[in-house]
Amino acid sequence: MRTSPSVRRKLISVAAVSAALFTAATASAAVAQESAAPQDAPAASTEAAPGAPAERLIVGYKSGAAEAKSNKAADADAVAKGKEAGEKLDFQRRLGTGAALVDLGEDLTKADVSDVIAEYEADPQVAYVVPDRLNKPLATPNDTEYAKQWDLFETTAGMNVPGAWDVATGTGVTVAVIDTGYVAHSDLAANMVGGYDFISDATVANDGGGRDSNPADPGDWTAANECQSGDPAYDSSWHGTHVAGTIAAATNNGKGVAGIAYGAKVSPLRVLGKCGGYDSDIIDAITWASGGTVSGVPANTNVAKVINMSLGGGGACTTATQNAINAAVNRGTAVVVAAGNSNANAANYSPASCSNVISVAAADRQGNRSYYSNYGTVVDIAAPGGETNSVTTNGILSTLNAGAQGPGAESYEYYQGTSMAAPHIAGLAALMKSKNSALTPAQIESAIKTNARALPGTCSGGCGAGLADAARTVQAVSGSGGSTGGTTFTSTSAVAVPDNGTIESPITVSGRTGNAPSALQVGVNITHTYRGDLVLDLVAPDGTAYRLKSASSSDSADNVVATYTVNASAEVANGTWKLRVQDTAAQDTGTLNSWKLTF
Repeated sequence: MRTSPSVRRKLISVAAVSAALFTAATASAAVAQESAAPQDAPAASTEAAPGAPAERLIVGYKSGAAEAKSNKAADADAVAKGKEAGEKLDFQRRLGTGAALVDLGEDLTKADVSDVIAEYEADPQVAYVVPDRLNKPLATPNDTEYAKQWDLFETTAGMNVPGAWDVATGTGVTVAVIDTGYVAHSDLAANMVGGYDFISDATVANDGGGRDSNPADPGDWTAANECQSGDPAYDSSWHGTHVAGTIAAATNNGKGVAGIAYGAKVSPLRVLGKCGGYDSDIIDAITWASGGTVSGVPANTNVAKVINMSLGGGGACTTATQNAINAAVNRGTAVVVAAGNSNANAANYSPASCSNVISVAAADRQGNRSYYSNYGTVVDIAAPGGETNSVTTNGILSTLNAGAQGPGAESYEYYQGTSMAAPHIAGLAALMKSKNSALTPAQIESAIKTNARALPGTCSGGCGAGLADAARTVQAVSGSGGSTGGTTFTSTSAVAVPDNGTIESPITVSGRTGNAPSALQVGVNITHTYRGDLVLDLVAPDGTAYRLKSASSSDSADNVVATYTVNASAEVANGTWKLRVQDTAAQDTGTLNSWKLTF
């Protein structure tokens, strides 16, 4: 295999991207622009990062193809397709999912990448071909002194964690933190187990080599202009260590911070280094963390039942990443991901938009959606992510390191981001799994959503089922209260939504005892050409209406596919419930495809 071309790579700075996200200017954080891609090949399908042509492709072959099993055949196919496209292609390695990683050579434009992709797409033996995209940590750090962990226990917007500790502490569960690795910290050391460094590019790795068994974080600092022309220098983030502390910092040890699942173990898997990290390395980390096999990597002796990925990149979830997640979930591993920090629809970011994940938005100390947090129908739940822009102590405090470049003295710092929200849910999932080891990833997600409480503040755009409640959720899966979300009543009768008109769809609930739950889940699937026109209400059997969604002139997107949480504890459960859909303006119509109630 030829020498890695990383020296000529133009990668995006982690810190630069974080800064750009928080000024809502992700487009300005792109690398030098190339000529526009042709209309039949959208730019997102040819880029490793905004504005940067992909330098590698992930190719999935159909199961019957020789290239699906033979590296030699995959290499020969890459050479042949390169000749057809006028480029020099090189098979690099087999990913843990079985897909092939193909290097595209040097100095390709997006149009060149499009030509190569077209060759693969024309091959009936190819199931998919996607760029090897760059992902970044999703957080913005801010130095401070130690203070209270409001995110764990405050009544307004804390996650009610102490009440869960009476039931479970995470004992017996390993959480894989797929991130920047781990820098030694005495408040974490007791709960760390073996991981792996999956960064295959030596320059990105910044530790003198490629993949190895040492997931130690050497720092992801960058010099001025190192990842993008015009970038200033950035200090190391120690991002993975901050995330790990939220999940499982040692507790009751007389120092530092408390971890949510302080009885659990953390396996650090390093995929993010200088300027970010690639899909291909993340895919292999997902595979290995969940007990799958990755060529050239020893078998995992610390298989994780929960994965946390506080990272992401632009563009919807690719087939390559989705396949790895599906396989992990099928092995019984729950996958928790950050929704993203762009104040935008999470459907346009990965892995936030992938199926079979728990996608987490961030809430501030008052219970509003944090100003930076992504939102939308792909978001499952909200958790504390904090805001340090006005008051530093309103961020999330966790373990860190004071080194500006390489490791220095251990420390504690406040960060904000969906990167900080996601480990709250990963920690909660570990508590649940330690109390009930038989829980599937789907049951974990359902119980977290079913037992959430309404956000005490506001969330424009959608924050899933509400704010996660650790105590209620853990009690639910242990049989001591709450709801596991196991009983669902559904209407699949499609009803047209007339222009500037109103419809109602009924569901009859029977066989229940007592009142409806305080976190009744209302799932809605509506096709509509301008959802900002729509007002949705849940109408109880006694006629009481509960507002689910209001009209908004600024919400111009299509469709409503969402789950709402209603405190219906004052209502008798049995009876006929109705979903009322009102179109409040002219010129747009739609269809209520289905809706459901989950008790």
